Amino acid sequence: MNLSKIISQTVPDGYYVGGALRDSLLKRPSGDIDIALPKESVREAALSLARKLKASAFEMDAQFGVWRLTTKNGLQIDLAAYQGKNIKEDLLRRDFAANSLGLPVKAECGVIYKKGFLLKFNKKDLLDFSGGLDDIKNKILNINNKKVFKEDPLRMLRAYRTASELGFKISPSTTAQLKKDKKLISKPAGERVRTELVRLFTAQDAYEFLCDMDKTGLLTALFPELEKQRRCAPQYYGDGGVLKHTLLVVKRLEWLLGNLKKVFPKHYKKLEKVTKEKHLFIMAALLHDVAKPATAKMLGGRLRFFHHEEKGAEMAKEILTALRYSTAETRLICAMIASHLRPSNLASNGDISDKSAYKFFRSLGESAIPMLLLCWADYGSYVTDAQLKKILKRSGEEVMSLEEGKAEGPFAKTLRHMQVVSFLFNKFFDEKKKIIPVKLLDGREIMQILNIPSGPKIGEYMELLAEAQAEGKVTDKESAAEFLKNIKK
Repeated sequence: MNLSKIISQTVPDGYYVGGALRDSLLKRPSGDIDIALPKESVREAALSLARKLKASAFEMDAQFGVWRLTTKNGLQIDLAAYQGKNIKEDLLRRDFAANSLGLPVKAECGVIYKKGFLLKFNKKDLLDFSGGLDDIKNKILNINNKKVFKEDPLRMLRAYRTASELGFKISPSTTAQLKKDKKLISKPAGERVRTELVRLFTAQDAYEFLCDMDKTGLLTALFPELEKQRRCAPQYYGDGGVLKHTLLVVKRLEWLLGNLKKVFPKHYKKLEKVTKEKHLFIMAALLHDVAKPATAKMLGGRLRFFHHEEKGAEMAKEILTALRYSTAETRLICAMIASHLRPSNLASNGDISDKSAYKFFRSLGESAIPMLLLCWADYGSYVTDAQLKKILKRSGEEVMSLEEGKAEGPFAKTLRHMQVVSFLFNKFFDEKKKIIPVKLLDGREIMQILNIPSGPKIGEYMELLAEAQAEGKVTDKESAAEFLKNIKK
């Protein structure tokens, strides 16, 4: 017996509802199936269906009558009581018209598994009280009624997330309601907000949707710290101030993550492994200059932002903690923000030595590679698309000298910064033994060679030895021992 027949016999008074119907019309496999039915039928139907499918079942929400079933092959089925007196009231109370379709489980329906589940049905059997079929056909997102966002403010974020995942546009009337209700976004729990942001930042065109969110005021209602950026340094960044720059960094970073092969043809496969969680990079870009307004000062007629990276990491930690980001995720994002000026400081020097490259990677640890990608996007935000295209042709070349840069013209600084990023990637991936040298001598051996007791000096000698390895002065135990003896003298 197939799945649809089992469901129709077990839950005869139920209706398929929600995303599974919408996704099936779009030929997008869905990971779950939602069924709505009278409240008095939910518990018995859930337990009976679980037995027939040999699935696990538990009550998710006693107040709203929601049960969840999970089968061995990964199918998730949620059974929920009508929100209203009947299926029509239930569908009309849902968030968007495209999500407000219903299909009687007794209707002829097939369930196909293909990297997810697709429902096969006749459109004539669908219940559509809100014009959802037309919205799906026209790829537009419309709210069902003006109370949608007041009933659950998280739906405002869900509008952008859904549109980003499906390639839909948000209707003008929905946008107008978003503007009216934007301040309500502070009400949902942090973990719920985080879930929507992760999915939005993972989808394509996160930059475009963040810009749209800013136009409605939802972005800065969610992140009030960013509103201050809008009025900060317009003389430097143009209209929109630091916020304009922040969004451009998001744009550049999103493009970079989708074009690693084009930008770093030698190392893109290794970088792809580092960048699997795109949403963490987008969040880092969004918050990387969050402290610029708080640290802005005029000095000698020049606007400066002293220690904004360190202050920004502190502010970001508070924001991410409130959103219930994990400790590891928070640590990575904050480390990227706290150190995003480091490559610029290296680029402002003359030649970059192996010793400085070693110190760079030693101090930054696992955040070094992600942070370099953020820095690349930061540098790229200062040039146009056409200018970036020209710069890319030379970004992998040997780092030009400061003198050569002066002769290059107005975009030399961006080019040299990008060359520094490429140089550091080459060091890390191609000369890793220099950057992360294998320990030649342990503490006990150093004590024996130098005839000294245990103590802090051992760590100092080990650090000096590692620096000498990075510079190529030491290559084996013998030369390491000789180096230490000379240092002691």
